[in-house]
Amino acid sequence: MALCQRVTIFFSCAVAAGLLAAPAYAQDVSKLTSIVDWSLYTDSEKPHAFCFLTSTPKSSTPANAGSDGARVYISAWPKEGVKAEPSVRLGFATKKGSEITAAIGAQSFTLFADKERAYVADATSELKLVEAMRKGSKLAVTATDPSGTSVTDTYSLAGLGQAMQELQSTCF
Repeated sequence: MALCQRVTIFFSCAVAAGLLAAPAYAQDVSKLTSIVDWSLYTDSEKPHAFCFLTSTPKSSTPANAGSDGARVYISAWPKEGVKAEPSVRLGFATKKGSEITAAIGAQSFTLFADKERAYVADATSELKLVEAMRKGSKLAVTATDPSGTSVTDTYSLAGLGQAMQELQSTCF
């Protein structure tokens, strides 16, 4: 299944779980557990068609930034063999042509925007980002909103390693 199709299904299901604000057109999604700052959700299929981890920012700068609903996700698509696909819901559409970065410690990754969402461009970078997230303590996602304001949402990575293990054992 193409990335766009997986993302469309994923976000439709995330809507059903109440994680995004939009009409729901997908199957049921259930929260299985929370591990420190991360929550694990799965679909109702057996075996699972998808599972995902999600977390909300611990802080945003500037404080009045329009990033309501911001979330980071790591999705798994067992039937396609996808074990860890990172993405971000920014909570706002980005300024056209602006760069989005995800930084963990000294490592920085460039993301691309699709409306209010950001993705890693290729599978190799996805793997590197997820591995950096597993080893890091915080993730800072920086994007420029339509008014030109640089917005940084900072996420805790506490519990992600254990949550990733739970994701893999639940979905695969």
